[in-house]
Amino acid sequence: MSFEVLACQLMHFGPHPTISGRITGVVRVRIREQFQGNVTEYSLDLPVRADCGKVPHEQVRTALLSHAAHQLNKLKARHSDPLPAAAE
Repeated sequence: MSFEVLACQLMHFGPHPTISGRITGVVRVRIREQFQGNVTEYSLDLPVRADCGKVPHEQVRTALLSHAAHQLNKLKARHSDPLPAAAE
């Protein structure tokens, strides 16, 4: 089974409606998976957030994309673990 991230794009972001200093947004991720000979490509929209306060635009983008990368690493770890083999 393979799991490959093809692209990442920050779709939109803005201040959280009630928590000051928090920025929320959505990152669209394009993924390709191969499992038992079948190749599937799909998009995921990941909700992201960062508690960065008032910082330049580039730092906000970096913080939100970092949060998305963290979520993708957890997802990839779950999908990449080999299945246990039954004892004979």
